[in-house]
Amino acid sequence: MDFSYGADDYDGEGNEEQKGPPEGSETMPYIDESPTMSPQLSARSQGGGDSISPTPPEGLAPGVEAGKGLEMRKLVLSGFLASEEIYINQLEALLLPMKPLKATATTSQPVLTIQQIETIFYKIQDIYEIHKEFYDNLCPKVQQWDSQVTMGHLFQKLASQLGVYKAFVDNYKVALETAEKCSQSNNQFQKISEELKVKGPKDSKESHTSVTMEALLYKPIDRVTRSTLVLHDLLKHTPVDHPDYPLLQDALRISQNFLSSINEDIDPRRTAVTTPKGETRQLVKDGFLVEVSEGSRKLRHVFLFTDVLLCAKLKKTSAGKHQQYDCKWYIPLADLVFPSPEEAEPSPHVHPFPDHELEDMKMKISALKSEIQKEKANKGQSRAIERLKKKMFENEFLLLLNSPTIPFRIHNRNGKSYLFLLSSDYERSEWREAIQKLQKKDLQAFVLSSVELQVLTGSCFKLRTVHNIPVTSNKDDDESPGLYGFLHVIVHSAKGFKQSANLYCTLEVDSFGYFVSKAKTRVFRDTTEPKWDEEFEIELEGSQSLRILCYEKCYDKTKVNKDNNEIVDKIMGKGQIQLDPQTVETKNWHTDVIEMNGIKVEFSMKFTSRDMSLKRTPSKKQTGVFGVKISVVTKRERSKVPYIVRQCVEEVEKRGIEEVGIYRISGVATDIQALKAVFDANNKDILLMLSDMDINAIAGTLKLYFRELPEPLLTDRLYPAFMEGIALSDPAAKENCMMHLLRSLPDPNLITFLFLLEHLKRVAEKEPINKMSLHNLATVFGPTLLRPSEVESKAHLSSAADIWSHDVMAQVQVLLYYLQHPPISFAELKRNTLYFSTDV
Repeated sequence: MDFSYGADDYDGEGNEEQKGPPEGSETMPYIDESPTMSPQLSARSQGGGDSISPTPPEGLAPGVEAGKGLEMRKLVLSGFLASEEIYINQLEALLLPMKPLKATATTSQPVLTIQQIETIFYKIQDIYEIHKEFYDNLCPKVQQWDSQVTMGHLFQKLASQLGVYKAFVDNYKVALETAEKCSQSNNQFQKISEELKVKGPKDSKESHTSVTMEALLYKPIDRVTRSTLVLHDLLKHTPVDHPDYPLLQDALRISQNFLSSINEDIDPRRTAVTTPKGETRQLVKDGFLVEVSEGSRKLRHVFLFTDVLLCAKLKKTSAGKHQQYDCKWYIPLADLVFPSPEEAEPSPHVHPFPDHELEDMKMKISALKSEIQKEKANKGQSRAIERLKKKMFENEFLLLLNSPTIPFRIHNRNGKSYLFLLSSDYERSEWREAIQKLQKKDLQAFVLSSVELQVLTGSCFKLRTVHNIPVTSNKDDDESPGLYGFLHVIVHSAKGFKQSANLYCTLEVDSFGYFVSKAKTRVFRDTTEPKWDEEFEIELEGSQSLRILCYEKCYDKTKVNKDNNEIVDKIMGKGQIQLDPQTVETKNWHTDVIEMNGIKVEFSMKFTSRDMSLKRTPSKKQTGVFGVKISVVTKRERSKVPYIVRQCVEEVEKRGIEEVGIYRISGVATDIQALKAVFDANNKDILLMLSDMDINAIAGTLKLYFRELPEPLLTDRLYPAFMEGIALSDPAAKENCMMHLLRSLPDPNLITFLFLLEHLKRVAEKEPINKMSLHNLATVFGPTLLRPSEVESKAHLSSAADIWSHDVMAQVQVLLYYLQHPPISFAELKRNTLYFSTDV
């Protein structure tokens, strides 16, 4: 599937790599030796217009329905014959200028020397003759087809001549470099090599197409893979007792061995590009980064070579042309410096994307994901699926572009500064470390000529290691969808520090293609062996990796980053582990050690899937408050709102209302459990303990109280009605329905809900400081106050991802509706009964 749409003048990249290298590529191509699927029947023209062999339908095992199988053989062969004709025309076009070039080589004004001609056109004549003979022998067999036709010997002979291809492949890199150098030094040859005319197929309307010499030189390499794919298809539809079967098997074995041997030779050369001066320049790292350019965000592909950092974007190309990068700027590493926070000039102001809009995008992506799954399950039309995928890609692309906020600035000591925004400190330190490691070598400053820059930029397409924008719509269907649910992580301790420092760790997980910081341990002061032993509960939304970053806390107020006004702490180490469902999804804790720059951090984790976390378990003992019905607790306390809710809210408003990420950042699980025990025991020391406790633990205790209610605050009974009410489009009908539903709640539930609502509105008033909008708060609390009942869950949900997309979206919207509503008073609500009964 080829996504060639994007946003902000950037082309989203296709999953399928273009056949044929970009202009200026100087490395050996890598040959795909895994013919797991036949090419699709297509009239697609690329470079010189390869038409592709048709795909036989599945399920025709050799020997089964032989007649049908033999008919499929004819279809496969017809398609292959058509592409063989095109290939021969391409080889002819390549050979066409060879004779006149040879003729001038012996004159007083040669275009190229005999040696250059032989290097560029090495073995092309031999390859042409092999394929012309093969085509001339196969064509009449396909045209006068009958079930007794045999042609395995032709394929066997073709495979036995692959030694000529080996010689061609070994010379390929030198041939390209020679052609490139000759083009640069000779205008006449440059004109010839830029427009070679390829004859169209006999029955084609196009008489000729123009192709570059470089694209044609790649065709023989592409052809070996094509022949192997066709052999696979032929074998699939040849009965085992057919005389061709052993011959085709032999041809396939030879072809596959050939491909394997070639790839072993090619691999080491994939990451290098030769400069015009003959030096080798390695690609060390590449990836997609968001650059702030002229006040707006642009997605760039950044390439780090051994001596230069190059920032590029993918050019828009017309069909049939090779995709290419366009260089935006480059800095030789000898001239690259990282300004310290205090040296950096303030960045151009970029409006941050509002949190609620980012959350909206996530909701849309989740909904689209579900629709695509539904379409696939119902064997929906591929066009409908394609349309949904395009929509999903556009939303994911916008999310990727607008979510990063962590500044990464680089400076050219001879002039300009450049600013990237990253989603994680992890990426920032990876890029910085990779650059600084290269800068330890003796690097020279230089300026690239336009030709050198063109060659370098041209090599990027083939050398890149990151092919696709990191969005889920670019993932294959069989890739893991990631984990949905709750990951419990205990950060135990760390060892390996050289000197005492103030140390803490942060935890990040991936979500929607980028990483988000989810938890932070307390700072362990002045130590080389911190022992945190802190537990966190992290919500996962399709996550596949967990990262742990270890920092040294900086208390120096002068080291403030001008880009985001935050004091810069020093990363001491960082590490990442894959969240393998098999390892993680056990009920037991799994202890592990992550190594980072000589530092070892010990941690444990266990995972609870989302469907497990939906189950509410009523408390066995009625004396506590957690897991006990809200009506029982308020009656016992003779209060309208449970004491635990009032105390936690009061404490958050007293000293947590300006805390960044309040209610979003996880509190330490052990602190939350300690508070839970104190509230359950109705201990006299509650207030003292609250005043000493970390504010995120208090916020976490309040969330846990609502999550452990035997039924959600807005009740199981009314859940379906809330889902229907929020989906109404007429504002008046929605208002009537949503207010009526509130009135239908039991009094303790309603009064507690209204109390919490006013508190959350007060928290959101401080959004410029605490970064918690109404939408953020609705996202945190919606699924806690409005969980579907188990019956409801089982009735219409099939997977964890579905639970996330179907229910959570609606739950968030319900709470957001009430948060955005003008103040609702209990007395007013009860008095104004309108015309409704209380039955729902």
